Amino acid sequence: MSESVLRGALPQPETSLEDLVTALLPQGFAKIVQPIASTVITTDDKGLTAGEVKIATRSGPVPAYRAMPEKGGKFPVVLVVQEIFGVHEHIKDVCRRLAKLGYFAVSVELYYRQGDVSKMTDNQEIFAKVVNHVPDSQVMSDLDAAVVYAESTGKADTGKLGVTGFCWGGRITWTYCVHNPRVKAGVAWYGRLIAPQKAPLQPAYPFDLAPHLKVPVLGLYGGADASIPVEHLEQMRAALKTAGITHSEIIVYPEAPHAFYADYRPSYRKDAAEDGWKRMREWFKKHGVA
Repeated sequence: MSESVLRGALPQPETSLEDLVTALLPQGFAKIVQPIASTVITTDDKGLTAGEVKIATRSGPVPAYRAMPEKGGKFPVVLVVQEIFGVHEHIKDVCRRLAKLGYFAVSVELYYRQGDVSKMTDNQEIFAKVVNHVPDSQVMSDLDAAVVYAESTGKADTGKLGVTGFCWGGRITWTYCVHNPRVKAGVAWYGRLIAPQKAPLQPAYPFDLAPHLKVPVLGLYGGADASIPVEHLEQMRAALKTAGITHSEIIVYPEAPHAFYADYRPSYRKDAAEDGWKRMREWFKKHGVA
């Protein structure tokens, strides 16, 4: 285990987690995304061990959602990185979807120290009050802590470690794959690649980090995404090529908007979402996260 992971957290006994945490994560869907679209997918927890847990970090405990098969183990691990809305119901459901496939899936509430975005109703407020104040260094450390937590349960095979994230978490997926070379593969869903403006707490975006990328990353993007221009996708492809990186690639769904996997929102595009999920599974399997 790398020193950066060891410094991130101390393992905590599985038997004490449910006793110590009481509904610190958002319940249901974030307020800003309601009403929920009729296309929403709900995954039950039958055959799973799923629920809120507590993860020890260098600056104190943080809540997370964990789902894994009820029987068996050790399971390959997938870190699920939240959207800007935090670990609300959609992200929990993604964890259950992965658990149904045989994964130990865990999603840390990465805004926990800065604030609860689930009650906010305006994107500008979410960024101004919370997101802009979340340091990338804190996020990397918390994800390291999630790996330590998973290993401490005795149910996870962290030698088969993957990461996937959506929107804000898509950018973090690229970043974490540079930060932690133990990751076998990453899948980034429509995460920004080029910084809209420089910010001291988020000093580098995937485009800047491309030359340092050692982990295979699959980027899944919408060609009709107003927040991530197609030119940025081409610039990222060029940066990877210039760096001699052939293990990573970017897939573009020409007609898909931002958040095309978010089945609870009007942006959901079933065909692109299902194809992306299929590609994610194949990517993880190809690179040893299975």
